[in-house]
Amino acid sequence: MNLTAQSSSPLQIALFVYSTKPRGSVIHTLALANALYSLGHAVCVYALDKDGQGFDYPLQCASQLVPAQPAPPSTDALIAQRIQEFVTHLQQETQPYDIYHAQDCISSNALLQLRDRHLIPHFVRTVHHIEDFQSSYLQECQERSIEFPDLCLCVSQHWQSELQQHYRREAPLVHNGIDTTRFMDSMGSTTELKRQLGVREGPVFLTVGGIEPRKNSIGLLQAFAKVRLQLPTAQLIIAGGATLFDYQPYRNSFFEVAEKLAIVTGESLLLPGVLSHETIPMLYRLADSFVFPSVKEGWGLVIFEAIASNLPIITSNQPPFTEFLIPDQAILIDPYNIKALAQAMIASLQPQVANRLKQNSQSVLAQYSWETSARLHEQCYRQLLQRRSVSDISVG
Repeated sequence: MNLTAQSSSPLQIALFVYSTKPRGSVIHTLALANALYSLGHAVCVYALDKDGQGFDYPLQCASQLVPAQPAPPSTDALIAQRIQEFVTHLQQETQPYDIYHAQDCISSNALLQLRDRHLIPHFVRTVHHIEDFQSSYLQECQERSIEFPDLCLCVSQHWQSELQQHYRREAPLVHNGIDTTRFMDSMGSTTELKRQLGVREGPVFLTVGGIEPRKNSIGLLQAFAKVRLQLPTAQLIIAGGATLFDYQPYRNSFFEVAEKLAIVTGESLLLPGVLSHETIPMLYRLADSFVFPSVKEGWGLVIFEAIASNLPIITSNQPPFTEFLIPDQAILIDPYNIKALAQAMIASLQPQVANRLKQNSQSVLAQYSWETSARLHEQCYRQLLQRRSVSDISVG
């Protein structure tokens, strides 16, 4: 093989993701796919599609939707079924690729099976974050998805360090990016969206990601109750929520706490669910402050979106957020300190504080672009192919 030609020729790249719904790893995959396509590569995104609606995202490259059947009753059975759905679909695939790249545990386990059957030559996996599963089956799936790829990539220094420490895996860093024009140039009236959601005069606090344990949703709710003691007209919007796992027990606790705190859904607490791609930029424009007290995150793409939307940011004083934010750019708090979180929410509304945070945070965006991320990926892909080529020559 001519390695010089290989280093400059376009690549055939298949990206795999477990869902078509807008979660962090899904948006990462789609934005990366577009950026790789813009660099001249032939890219196809494979995704499990449980409702037949596909992506609500302006994808420029090709895509293959893998039919996903209704979920079985247990999470273990669900994961096993989703892996098998990928395998069943892909083992009939005739299109060869230079790179097979999984963005999650499910697609990684599927590609592992295909590689072990010699149906694909190798595969890559991006680790966005590592979960603490109670199920031994899920934990084993996660460990296989980290230990056995031919190449692991990572989106933050924090998880890069965790991979090295706990799995002895060296994972090159490939940052996320942000399409600033989508949020900075957002036009159109928000009047109708306000009416649909029930947004009043405010102030309005926004978070995106749904109600989940790692999003610290109950802690945010408790802090919001303290805020309402001083600002009784305040509203909290928790948008999003498309997820693979069933967090119903946590959601039940969330609404029990809301009832005890006299926080009424549809009035002071607004839960719009998953909004359309076109609506999201307008949602940010409705808010006065963005609050993201997550206790575990791969990166936090929504923080980039909020910064691009010119909102003051409140988030957890821990990695990965502290990898790209400093105190002058966001209010960094202990996510478990409810009083401190409430105080930060109130402080973020003060014009002097809000203006300082908004002005200082803009410089963060210039450091992260999807084009830069795509070029980092391309470099990693070519290094993998070169190593395999040299290995093949040595064996030959």
